[in-house]
Amino acid sequence: MTVKDTITHCANWILQVQRADGSIPWLRRGIFDPWNHVESAMALGVAGHLDAYRAALSYLCTIQRPDGALPGECGASVPMDAQNKRLVAAKAKPLVDTNFTAYCTLGVWHLYQLSGDRQDLERFAPLVDAAMDFVLNHQSEHGEIAWRAVEAGEDLHGVDALRTGNCSIYKSLEAAVLIREALGKPAADLMNARQRIGIALRERPERFDRSWAPKTNFAMDWYYPVLCGLLQGDEARTHLLARRDEFIDNGLGCRCVTEQPWTTVAETCELAMALIAIGEDVRAQTLISWCAPLRDDRGGFAMGWQSEEQIVWPDERPAWTAGAMVLALDAVHQITSAHGVLCGALNPDGEEAPMSAQG
Repeated sequence: MTVKDTITHCANWILQVQRADGSIPWLRRGIFDPWNHVESAMALGVAGHLDAYRAALSYLCTIQRPDGALPGECGASVPMDAQNKRLVAAKAKPLVDTNFTAYCTLGVWHLYQLSGDRQDLERFAPLVDAAMDFVLNHQSEHGEIAWRAVEAGEDLHGVDALRTGNCSIYKSLEAAVLIREALGKPAADLMNARQRIGIALRERPERFDRSWAPKTNFAMDWYYPVLCGLLQGDEARTHLLARRDEFIDNGLGCRCVTEQPWTTVAETCELAMALIAIGEDVRAQTLISWCAPLRDDRGGFAMGWQSEEQIVWPDERPAWTAGAMVLALDAVHQITSAHGVLCGALNPDGEEAPMSAQG
């Protein structure tokens, strides 16, 4: 199957999952969160479905709360069925996540890179501004951003911050700055907030994942500092290549966590985009090629492969898995004008002030 055929195959599946109101849940059966919704929508844009892309962003405008938050559900907590094969979508719990809210910004910038239409920025600028207001209201004096909405009467400092989530917000803030600048609006507040997150990620590791055991065994915590552009150049290469043998199963892809023989298409594709950010294009293309057996004739790609049991697991084809594949293929083959949006820093030279320990 050619690259074009794979993109069409994935986009057609996402279109089947997308609902009439523009929302793109994980599965036809449900589970919705704004982050994976945007990831899927970006893939539709790469495939040329700009109207469906705009409909997805418009849906976010309809669900945005007065405080700017974008509510969704916690897919990570959804249980498996009795056969341990499928997700019980009906049991997804409501969640307001700062990273999920911030990610709409990257979607708006990505759309603009595809369309070149300033009206896209103007139309969705209120969505972006309100979302960023909500996110930055959850930033502590140390720089990190709490992972979820603070409830009434709850202390911000009692809510943990997640390393991967803050890396993703760091990336989304860069897009927000570029949107503001493209519209001729000031962006110093966003630049400062992003700088402070960067300082926290680099210099204050104790501010993250305080309520959990150390998550160094998670692939996303490993590659996201490179994918988001926090680490660049030789530093990024050293960081990423140092642990590749812990996460990569040769011929299969990237493990979700080091201790489980479960390689997933989404992590593999995101790692490929991180590799592209450090100039490792051949390795990136090889990784993506290993996912080919997980293509599903029913549509999209299987979520992952359990190599000890030699089975596809779970028996699910999330829209965002198909989305990650499309975005990785665009990044590797430079198919669209937005191919570089997800790979490292959008502005390698940076327009923010040099990092310091202040803030």
